[in-house]
Amino acid sequence: MIGGKPGAWIYLLILLNLLISLKVEGFDVPLTLVQAAVAKGAVCLDGSPPAYHFAPGFGSGVNNWLVHMEGGGWCSNVEECKERTGNFRGSSKYMKQLSFSGILGNQQNLNPDFYNWNKVKIRYCDGSSFTGDIEAVNPATNLHFRGARVWRAIMDELLAKGMNKAQNALLSGCSAGGLASILHCDSFHDLLPAGARVKCFSDAGYFIDAKDVSGKETIKDFYNQVVTTHGSAKNLPSSCTSRFPPSLCFFPQYVVQNMRTPLFILNAAYDAWQIKNIFAPSPSDPRKIWSECKLDIKKCSSSQLQALQGFRSEFLRALPRNSPSVGMFIDSCYSHCQSGAQETWLSSNSPAIDRMSIAKAVGDWFYGRSAVQKIDCPYPCNPTCHNREID
Repeated sequence: MIGGKPGAWIYLLILLNLLISLKVEGFDVPLTLVQAAVAKGAVCLDGSPPAYHFAPGFGSGVNNWLVHMEGGGWCSNVEECKERTGNFRGSSKYMKQLSFSGILGNQQNLNPDFYNWNKVKIRYCDGSSFTGDIEAVNPATNLHFRGARVWRAIMDELLAKGMNKAQNALLSGCSAGGLASILHCDSFHDLLPAGARVKCFSDAGYFIDAKDVSGKETIKDFYNQVVTTHGSAKNLPSSCTSRFPPSLCFFPQYVVQNMRTPLFILNAAYDAWQIKNIFAPSPSDPRKIWSECKLDIKKCSSSQLQALQGFRSEFLRALPRNSPSVGMFIDSCYSHCQSGAQETWLSSNSPAIDRMSIAKAVGDWFYGRSAVQKIDCPYPCNPTCHNREID
């Protein structure tokens, strides 16, 4: 007895069960190093082997595959790339096991359409959205620009694990990984059985070609440097590079025009990363007028909010139009990446448009239960928003 009251045991058990039920955020998945890839030159920036996390499917999902590509920005020159070799953004030496949740979760009530699929998270250690391929390695820096080789090596390993028998497959990713899911979408489709249902899903990866607050083309110049540094041009979709300069083919708006594979675009119209780095980057805001606004959209002045509404309009114009195979969920949140965390993917208070959650929208689109092209009203109309970044 506790405190002399027999009923306290029952109270304690109820409390314990409640705590257990709350611990549903995710499950730990070990790291797999692809040692065989090293001989192919498919390595991280520092020359270490690439890596991924794999949770096998079960039940009706044993022949279904969800491949998720990790995000983490890009490096555009030797100095930036060298800095990454000291952490998991450029070296597998610093990688550990990860917890899977959200779209990678394994509980039916929290991830009803994908819970029992084979689930893979590809670690991102090349800084080029898996597009680089330069043979030469400068001994002074020992940098390996081999993102495209990493992509191919991991695909080979997954196909040998059973992905070559996939009945359903979804290539997804967040941020730079969301961009990668667009850039590699058609080639992913081509690897899988002809009769398989194969689609792609970009979360916070729809970066737009826009000028910043000072009128400069900061992001265009940056992407041009990334493509040059990593030798990415030959690994970008030829359907785009045959029509545009290679650096423009880092912008989804130019790639999706000729994609063959169905795509779902999940993005905040006021994407926090894009506002901070494309629209109002610090070098273009020397007086730090945008500093507080970038940290918290609620602290934006009326003139800043008006400017953000202009950015939203530009973002919406960059989206593909009149394409029935394209699904969309464009909410009016100030956030970045919404599919990997349970609270934003599917929960009692997750973001919704017309009372539809992100998980329901993606599932309905993937299985063809309904056409989903949800575009939210302008900020601050949506009270369900989680205005924060989840990397």
